[in-house]
Amino acid sequence: MNALSLDQLKKWYKDHYDETLKDFFTFLSFPSISTDPHYEQHSRRTAEWLCNYMNKIGLDTTLWETPGLPVVFGTHMKAGKDRPTLLIYHHYDVQPVDPIDLWKSDPFKPVIRNNQVYARGAVDNKGQCFYSLTALKACIEMAGQFDFNIKVFIEGEEESGGRGTAAILQQKETELRADHLLVIDFDIPSAATPGITLGMRGLVALDVECSNSAIDLHSGVHGGIALNPNRALATILAGMWDKDGKVSIPHFYDDVRPLSKDHLSKVDMSFDEEQYKKSFGVKSFCMEEGCTIKESNWLRPALEINGMSGGYTGIGFKTVIPAKAHAKISCRLVPEQDPEKIGKAITQYLKSSAPKGIEIKVDLHHGAPAYRSEIDSSIVKTAALAYEEIFGKPCKYLFCGASVPIVVDLVRASKAQVAMIGVGLPDDDIHAPNEHFGLDRFELGYLTIGRILSRLSTVCSGDRQ
Repeated sequence: MNALSLDQLKKWYKDHYDETLKDFFTFLSFPSISTDPHYEQHSRRTAEWLCNYMNKIGLDTTLWETPGLPVVFGTHMKAGKDRPTLLIYHHYDVQPVDPIDLWKSDPFKPVIRNNQVYARGAVDNKGQCFYSLTALKACIEMAGQFDFNIKVFIEGEEESGGRGTAAILQQKETELRADHLLVIDFDIPSAATPGITLGMRGLVALDVECSNSAIDLHSGVHGGIALNPNRALATILAGMWDKDGKVSIPHFYDDVRPLSKDHLSKVDMSFDEEQYKKSFGVKSFCMEEGCTIKESNWLRPALEINGMSGGYTGIGFKTVIPAKAHAKISCRLVPEQDPEKIGKAITQYLKSSAPKGIEIKVDLHHGAPAYRSEIDSSIVKTAALAYEEIFGKPCKYLFCGASVPIVVDLVRASKAQVAMIGVGLPDDDIHAPNEHFGLDRFELGYLTIGRILSRLSTVCSGDRQ
């Protein structure tokens, strides 16, 4: 592949802008909500559309069926089996849209307001996926031949645990083998500042049911007699933290190890508290005692209650003591913490803390360990140089408090060195009403991927010589 200049990539984008935007909007219009079985056929149609689109732009693409939703897998292997391989990861599924009444427009009818595309998946991950595919399309059209091979893996279960996707990884290790891996599902520090994510936290989630009576009870007739499951569960959950905000569950911190000072010195730990308050309306903070905000979010584990329900919560009043109360709990984990071990520790705490007669049931979901990549790998260095060229600024190195559970399994299957990149912003409202993505950043993402491909081709051409 002849290295494509930045000017060539910009001209191609300008010439194909209308067509690109039309295809992007079509992609966004599919309600591919993986966590809701009612949307399964919509998700499958999304995968089929992607498969056809990728074939049209020059990738040999097929659908891999899984126990869940299919994976779209495309390849461009003309460099030869002895040449290096780049694997690119994305996901086509999206989060549910609730609460729908807070959306200013239909989440699956994308609109542009103030140069921002508003739609579910606008950035996570359809937007980041589509600028990546657009860069591949441009490079294949203009350069044709690469000096390395390309594989594209787009799953449909990232937002729902990925059990089907995880199963297919074990079957397709040969097909997934690669030298470099780009996971394009991350943020940058600001709209003008590039950054590469070197690590992310792991995840474990639990559904909790707290029950007492066989049926809902009249709160007047039974109040003061029957212990309310709402009260019991709230008390149990409140006990998960001590007065300083530290998790009080036994053995929770046993395997937590501090990051070395040398590693920490290379990471941008800055945090604009006032801008954060302005962007999200947050007025109260909960960082761990003795830790900065970034340390609490990036380098320390966290335990959260994601939802609670029990009894009547509709309009008006219904005076009942509910038979059951429910809660959804999740933990973000750091390296060395085992999701299964932490899940069992929380389960043990919940059950042992229950008052006599109260029954606690816990459904422990599939977890994912934390992951950290190497800062001096060739793919990280290549991505950093491309970022710096496009943004005109040095690339910063970050961690991420969130989780992309498949990354660890994908690294294990591919044996590749990974760079976790993207051009999302924390205030793009992913997972929330009115998710949006700036068209200026869509173009920056496209240019960055285009230059990564060009730079990798130069590196691989040097290897060939």
